[in-house]
Amino acid sequence: MSPTSRRQLLKAAAVGPAMLAATRGAAVPHIPPAPTLRPNSIPVSALPGHFDVDSDIHNMEAGYWSIMPRVVAEHYVRNTLEVNRSNSIYGRGAIAGNNWAQGAHAAQAAIARQVGCLPEEICVTRSGSDALQQLIVNYRHLKPGDAAIYCDLDYDATIGAMEWLGTLKGAKVVKFAMPEPATTANILQAYEDVLKRTPEAKLLLITQVSNRTGLIIPVKQIVAMARARGVDTIVDVAHGIALLDFQIEDLGADFAGWSVHKWTSAPLGTGAMYIRKSRLADIDIAYENHHLPPDDINARLPAGTVNFAGWLTIPTAVDFHFAVGAAAKERHMRALRDRWVNAVRDLPNVMLTVPDDPARYCTITSFRLKGMNSDERARQVQRVLFEKHNVLTIWRAGVAAGPVIRVTPGLYSTETNVDALVAALRAEHAMFA
Repeated sequence: MSPTSRRQLLKAAAVGPAMLAATRGAAVPHIPPAPTLRPNSIPVSALPGHFDVDSDIHNMEAGYWSIMPRVVAEHYVRNTLEVNRSNSIYGRGAIAGNNWAQGAHAAQAAIARQVGCLPEEICVTRSGSDALQQLIVNYRHLKPGDAAIYCDLDYDATIGAMEWLGTLKGAKVVKFAMPEPATTANILQAYEDVLKRTPEAKLLLITQVSNRTGLIIPVKQIVAMARARGVDTIVDVAHGIALLDFQIEDLGADFAGWSVHKWTSAPLGTGAMYIRKSRLADIDIAYENHHLPPDDINARLPAGTVNFAGWLTIPTAVDFHFAVGAAAKERHMRALRDRWVNAVRDLPNVMLTVPDDPARYCTITSFRLKGMNSDERARQVQRVLFEKHNVLTIWRAGVAAGPVIRVTPGLYSTETNVDALVAALRAEHAMFA
């Protein structure tokens, strides 16, 4: 463990007893306000200084989940300690004015503010997978023989839910492959073709930003294309929300889901489901969840205990997002990506999987090395980059054209991290050639 990591661990350990002492004797949690996070107050050049990271490793795998910035992590610690002490006094709402229902509503309202919709159109969930799976399996207008369509670049958890529609609902499940090169024209043509050859389609899954390659899909045009054919769409925006500068209404979609623990940088175990208010009745309640009225979007979440402290920290994470600013964040993350991509363009053995059109990529970009034609070789590339160069990436399967290596800078990333990847690729790009 590095000296920096040890200092951070000791500092974190010291917070617990001090906070417990400060809260001893309190009847219910009184969560201290986070430091003021004013909109557009954090320049992107200062972003790395807001995160505590392991400086020994160049972590280019921010696509899994986001590291919380320090202010969010510290608020999460306070929330955890106070909720733990108060226990069911807080969770059961025993004392008016400071209870779990209010905290949940605050999280719901914060996410709605972030994406530009009504609070009653947002259900906070346990993850993006949780949200999207519930939308898919509880979509009410699919009967045996109707078709549901998805793409090879969609996320594994959502693909599983789509296949479930065939196994247990008798739907015809149709999979198609994204073309390479995935230009805007080619993408739109691929969706138009699959809709034309599937006249019985009722449901289409769209992933705004592919977790496999980083390709950005022109969602609004495809939603309109599907709607014209009477096909509903469910949109996976897990790698779009809080990274791309847009509002949920810009997509034109009625149903969407995402992970709040990704680019919003909230604690693990937080996600969100969006259902347009006028379409709420088209998604069934979850597992006969009659604890809430059917006209409450939260009835679409399976009943059960959630991470109270994580949900209570969501407003602080949203405030941090606005303190950076969506437009500035998108420009910064695209610039980090461009830095490494432009530096390896002269390497003939490095093949990128997204086009150069800025509308089709942002932070995530995957590549293949020439001769990387199997899952085992993709794993080998990941191992070599990490073990020899301290650069963490991740290999991804499931792409029809073959496995890829996914590179995802994070909000904490520096130019030094990016340049370490470039040096590693220059050293290893011919490993299979």
